[in-house]
Amino acid sequence: MVTDAAFRDRQRARIIVVGAGFAGFEAARGLSRTAGDAAEIVLINPTNYFLYLPLLPDVAAGTLDPRRIAVSLAQTLPKVRLVLGSVEGIDLPGRAVTYLDAEGNSGTLGYDRLVLAAGSVNKLLPVPGIDEFAHGFRGIPEAVYLRDHITCQVALADTTDDQAERDQRCTFVVVGAGYTGTEVAAQGPLITDALLRHRPRLAGQKARWLLLDTAKRVLPTLDERLSRSSDRVLRRRGVEVMMGVSVKEATREGVLLTDGEFVRTRSLIWCVGVHPDPLVSGLDLPLQQGRLVVDEFLGVPDHPELFACGDIAAVPDLTRPGEVTAMTAQHATRQGKRAAANVAASFGVGERRAYKHHDLGFVVDLGGAQAAANPLRVPLSGLPAKAVTRGYHLLAMPGNRVRTAADWALNTVLPRESAELDLVRGAAVPLDSPAPELPHR
Repeated sequence: MVTDAAFRDRQRARIIVVGAGFAGFEAARGLSRTAGDAAEIVLINPTNYFLYLPLLPDVAAGTLDPRRIAVSLAQTLPKVRLVLGSVEGIDLPGRAVTYLDAEGNSGTLGYDRLVLAAGSVNKLLPVPGIDEFAHGFRGIPEAVYLRDHITCQVALADTTDDQAERDQRCTFVVVGAGYTGTEVAAQGPLITDALLRHRPRLAGQKARWLLLDTAKRVLPTLDERLSRSSDRVLRRRGVEVMMGVSVKEATREGVLLTDGEFVRTRSLIWCVGVHPDPLVSGLDLPLQQGRLVVDEFLGVPDHPELFACGDIAAVPDLTRPGEVTAMTAQHATRQGKRAAANVAASFGVGERRAYKHHDLGFVVDLGGAQAAANPLRVPLSGLPAKAVTRGYHLLAMPGNRVRTAADWALNTVLPRESAELDLVRGAAVPLDSPAPELPHR
């Protein structure tokens, strides 16, 4: 039963959007523009910002301030009511959402329409030691932690004369050669080279970076030419690209690889992938690979009041009959916009349309002056790809563009910052913590 008095006495319909990732943000923004005067738009999200995930590696590399990729929801969505909290349950017959707020208090909100866009969480594999010794890379706390962790490991290597310990602390293992893992591994040597440069006692010390994946090549979903050019950049920077290899066991002293090699390290960075937020698993609705089944209009069958989009939804791919759209930010962004329009259409505003989208290309930032991109299926690498990549991100970001561009400009003439802030401890970013929506293009 709905206990929300404001809902019972309402003068307007209420539309609730769950999640402020790429899909949820665009859904809330679209609804605020088309139905913001006729309906109350409520956005439930654990943070008060939209996180522009593709630039997380820049935060970890120290080339962007974390606030640059955290876009204020209050400023960008002035017509939307923001509820800080995490959804705990959904009463479909009663049309009510139960949530826990930032202080752990429970609340209930009734709705006339509900848009589920809760995104995804880190994908955990049954590998011994992973949950204890690996750290993911899905949010600002993890990026800040990784930056500090790398800085700390180099500093600790400087405090010992034991060469074996120095080598161990200067070895970094990245698992997963998709977008995120490749970008992290590409940025890694640039970070450690800058840190080692200021440590006279570590003169001659080499930082070892490994990139592992069970796939046959890096960026396996991209055009082979882009994969090869990215692979060349990684290898030129000294990254050991090990395809067909993964982690068999993780320990405090290092990781045992599936090829039998034991790598001594204190740094295991988990970028294997994501799976849909488990919120939908408790709804007793049809799922496909953990994703909520929806029709081409992003509506849940037999529930005209319920819509879903982004990573949490198995949206039919009309460009590839029989398949569902990939879990990418490019799809999530456009699905959020289409969901907003279709929800508005359910109230008689505008026309309902099916979601159909052809990929416009991809961009991968490899740090420094390197990138890989294929805008409109035109493969690019090097400086041209870098220009396209940064231009794309500035256009795609819903805020903070000038500050982001200023940070990038300053980094071309100023040395890389190397201070350890010690703001986030490892215990605060466990691998199984909830994560925002999947990044990338």
